[in-house]
Amino acid sequence: MNHGFVKVASAIPAVKVADPQYNVEQIESLVIQAEGKGIEIICLPELALTGYTCGDLFGQQLLLDEAEMALIHLMNTTRGLNIISIVGLPVPYRGTLLNCAAVVQRGKILGLVPKTFLPNYREFYEKRWFQSGADLNGGTVLICGQQVVVGQGLLFSTPSCTFGVEICEDLWAPIPPSSSLTLQGADIIFNLSADNDLVGKYTYLQNLLAQQSARCICGYVYSACGFGESTQDVVFSGKGLIYENGLLLAEAKRHQLEAQMLETEIDVERIRAERRRNTTFAATAARERQASIIDTERVPARPFSLTRVIDPHPFVPSGARLDERCQEIFDIQTEGLAKRITHTGAETVVVGISGGLDSTLALLVCVGAFDRLNKNRRGIVGITMPGFGTTDRTYTNAVNLMKLLGITIREISIKEACIQHFNDIGHDIQKRDTTYENGQARERTQILMDAANQVNGFVVGTGDLSELALGWATYNGDHMSMYGVNASVPKTLVRHLVSWVAERTKDESTRQTLLDIVDTPISPELIPADEQGNITQKTEDLVGPYELHDFFLYYLLRWGFRPAKIYLLARQAFGQKYNDTTIRKWLKTFCRRFFSQQFKRSCMPDGPKVGSCSLSPRGDWRMPSDASPDAWLKECDELG
Repeated sequence: MNHGFVKVASAIPAVKVADPQYNVEQIESLVIQAEGKGIEIICLPELALTGYTCGDLFGQQLLLDEAEMALIHLMNTTRGLNIISIVGLPVPYRGTLLNCAAVVQRGKILGLVPKTFLPNYREFYEKRWFQSGADLNGGTVLICGQQVVVGQGLLFSTPSCTFGVEICEDLWAPIPPSSSLTLQGADIIFNLSADNDLVGKYTYLQNLLAQQSARCICGYVYSACGFGESTQDVVFSGKGLIYENGLLLAEAKRHQLEAQMLETEIDVERIRAERRRNTTFAATAARERQASIIDTERVPARPFSLTRVIDPHPFVPSGARLDERCQEIFDIQTEGLAKRITHTGAETVVVGISGGLDSTLALLVCVGAFDRLNKNRRGIVGITMPGFGTTDRTYTNAVNLMKLLGITIREISIKEACIQHFNDIGHDIQKRDTTYENGQARERTQILMDAANQVNGFVVGTGDLSELALGWATYNGDHMSMYGVNASVPKTLVRHLVSWVAERTKDESTRQTLLDIVDTPISPELIPADEQGNITQKTEDLVGPYELHDFFLYYLLRWGFRPAKIYLLARQAFGQKYNDTTIRKWLKTFCRRFFSQQFKRSCMPDGPKVGSCSLSPRGDWRMPSDASPDAWLKECDELG
């Protein structure tokens, strides 16, 4: 089962100009290799059978005949193969010559797609030889003994995807043919190109491909000719690029003297999910005319293995833009809180400080908001509320951090109040159950709310997106606040943001305190510490690793994937760290908790959305609290 993935390849053969027989042999070698790797569709460069730089030789009948014979050779060689090959060649048509992409499978030409936009400026003069596909009214052409449909608006339907084709300059047009093809249903666009090299042009091309694949919400496979083309006036370095909705999946090395093949999987299920979610795409598609759809051969299912890299931490910024992304997230949080402060006219905010990750990030956001508003940090009231499970490490970090940041500090123990409360309701304090734990959480929230009333301020919530997804919050306890600054920040990102702030902090004491908080095990600290004073109640021992749950959350919430596909992706991402049994166990836990805890999300406080995922009932996620999880849990049980 391919779980919505389509294996594709961008191939760049070595060629000899005006030698179709040599060229087709190189192409066939690549196609056969691709078939052996389970590739479903392979794309080769523009005019690959003849070479792009033939010049006026395109007017020679011998070259055109040789190109057709080479295509027959390719058809015969691949007759017993299931792979779909897209290859470029010149095609005579009603007294004109077309620059075409031939779509070939199992000895048959499924269709011919002519190039629409012919560059005729600077080093390009294609109109000297070719006619634009835009001038055709559709029709068929006799080629290789077959009557083949030829036209611009052709879509090709396979059991796993629908794809369209455009050629080189088509992409550079203000409105590329791919824009129309994707609106008519193409999941993937294949581009056969002969893009030459100029200083700075490759970066521009990358931006163009990223933008077009993102705008069209599609996969985009690009193959441009390389070594062997004439270098009389220009040089072709061999460009292979594969994008998915703006994301670069694979990139070939340029300026190679040998043939190359770039392969990966495009997630068509993900593309279709995003299109359904994006109402603008649907509204635009409704205005588009219906395309001509050509069915490909239905072939037997082949064994599938995933080769593309899956990021185990999809919420966490990475790469060169790390600092910029963290700054942007932090700015959204602080600006959101600053607006709430100015709207309410509050001079004071109250936040509970536990010495843990979430409350630390919330405090840092409060400080950032007050600094932006030029308010005295003393208006931030940090309250530490030691309880039965508070350890020296977290308590010390909480107090030290508040001192270092220059905020107002209050310490209010919850022990006596909780003992009184347990006595009032007749609960045995030695029975450390849900009542024991939630009673402490609600006592802390009551303190925060009442303390906020005392100073005419409001409570800033600390809970994060991961806790909301799992329901790891006490209803009407830490679940409640007047503004939850971490509401759409998952736990893996909370940890990362605190580390990012620490590394940017000039004061060494503050930096060390923040880094120690990052290294502290995540815990609600509602159960007493051990004899050595260490945390005994570790959240990840109870509900599972947050990096797994954040991974599950991303693919369930952002893309709507089913458990079987999430499991496939998780195995690829975490295979070196967690075994299959562990991944299945926590995936089922996630699905069970995600459904059962919706009632907490249905009444969650306001909070800023910082990324692509949010569980706000006013924004991204509206779900009945009593929805059945049976289908999800059943599929989890069937995973093997």
